[in-house]
Amino acid sequence: MGNKRRNDSNFLVQGSILAIASVISRIIGMIYRFPLTRIIGDVGNDYMSAAMEVYSILLLISSYGLPLAVSKLVSTRVAKGERKNAYRIFKVALVFAFLSGTVAACFLYFGAGWVAGLLKTPLSIFALQVLAPTLLVVAVLGVFRGFFQGLGTMMPSALSQLLEQVVNAIVSIWVAYMLCRYGARIGAVLGNTDTYGSAYGAAGSSVGTGAGAVFALLFVLLVFAVYMPVYKKQMRRDTYSRRESCGEVFRILVLTIIPVLLSTTIYNISSILDMGVFKYLADYQGYEEAAYSTMWGVFAGKFKTLSNVPVALASALAASSVPSVATAFASRNLRLVKERIHSVFYFIMVIAFPCAVGMGVLALPLMNLMYPPRTEAIQSSNELAALLLQVGAPSIVFYSLSTVSNAILQGINRMKKPVMNGLIALVLHLALLAVLMLGADLNIYAVAIANVCFSILMCLLNGFSIWRAIRYRQEVKKTFVIPGISSAFMGAAVYGCYEGVMKLMHSNLIATLLAVVVGVIVYFVLLFLLKGMETADLKGFPGGRFLKKIMRKLHLLRS
Repeated sequence: MGNKRRNDSNFLVQGSILAIASVISRIIGMIYRFPLTRIIGDVGNDYMSAAMEVYSILLLISSYGLPLAVSKLVSTRVAKGERKNAYRIFKVALVFAFLSGTVAACFLYFGAGWVAGLLKTPLSIFALQVLAPTLLVVAVLGVFRGFFQGLGTMMPSALSQLLEQVVNAIVSIWVAYMLCRYGARIGAVLGNTDTYGSAYGAAGSSVGTGAGAVFALLFVLLVFAVYMPVYKKQMRRDTYSRRESCGEVFRILVLTIIPVLLSTTIYNISSILDMGVFKYLADYQGYEEAAYSTMWGVFAGKFKTLSNVPVALASALAASSVPSVATAFASRNLRLVKERIHSVFYFIMVIAFPCAVGMGVLALPLMNLMYPPRTEAIQSSNELAALLLQVGAPSIVFYSLSTVSNAILQGINRMKKPVMNGLIALVLHLALLAVLMLGADLNIYAVAIANVCFSILMCLLNGFSIWRAIRYRQEVKKTFVIPGISSAFMGAAVYGCYEGVMKLMHSNLIATLLAVVVGVIVYFVLLFLLKGMETADLKGFPGGRFLKKIMRKLHLLRS
């Protein structure tokens, strides 16, 4: 029993490591977007967003399913003592990654002009072509990350992720600045200085994406080289007689990747479809290109940059939960499967609720903190982004939940369910977006509302699929009700603190930081007082021992 609890705690700890790295990476990504936005502007953000949406979809199609598939297949074989078969899966996956990454890179580079025109963002062609080689690098990188995750360690993935984002931030800002000036000179000759400056600046930011991926790959290669002598010794002790052939491994890999690929593509393709539908309908309604380009730049560059930070936790926990849930499911330990599902749902809801409420309450202060309103244009942009964040804040909770539930369905071999659920939610989501734009003329707000509805639908459909598969019901009070109530009171405290400090000191920076600190304290105190978190729950949290000591001193824990 004690060993099972340690394994379950270790599963959450490993997930926490990757989650912390993901959040730090997103924070770095959010911070470097401040100077980047000043360099390339909202229009440049539109070009960058268009390029990144296409890049993300091609990455999904070519290699996004690889880390998840490799980690699942490797973990199940290592659990059975088949380390040679696990290594064979890794080698076949590398070949697959190289082939798929090369095809995707060639398509993006040579088809960049056609894709940019299709998205009604023709000057995003420069950023698209610069991003093309990165598809191959990230495909190979994903296989190494999946291999280590399958072995039960998230550290190589976490550290490489941090390194990737740091290099990305530094290179992006520097190259964007240099190319933006170069593009402005070209634009001056062509009579369109601002547009070409923004387009070349977006391409410069794409250089940072590629540089970060290259450095991350070099890091995991170094870790792999150091670890291989140990793994070879373990393979020599492998007594399992049956060896899977390369053809058999390739077939298993493809059969595992295809459902993962379809579900993740459908789940994530909504962004690029949103952009296409929004721009075409806005154009049809008579909006100027500059107007809808700016609106989408604010949505993608400011709203999504901030709201995606807490969702990164869910993505990291999803990555760590697949091998652990798959291993428990393969051993037919249904009780352990349910315990791990409960743990990951509980963990993510405790974090997602306060993030959603806090960002909704402090939407404008956060935007003004990140993008100081030195001009009326920036102030107007911040106000639009703040309203979008207030409208779209609930999606933080539901996207977090649906991301994890997608991974759980894949872990229990219900690979087709996320695909079908995603298709249903996507069709209804796009229909709602069209109705809100054409019927209510909500322009960019329609996208935020439709995204909330999409995430809610995914949660409901995935939850029903999990129940049908293993008759699992999530405990409600401790997972949803108490974090929700605690977050609501936290939101009131945050609002009161911010308004009070602003009246006394007139400093947005001090008022926002103090409000955040007060919010964290109020939320966790209420969580413990309402019995939403107990001693056993702290084991899986980062810094759990430290939190336990503090809560005992405050007499919020009994033992």
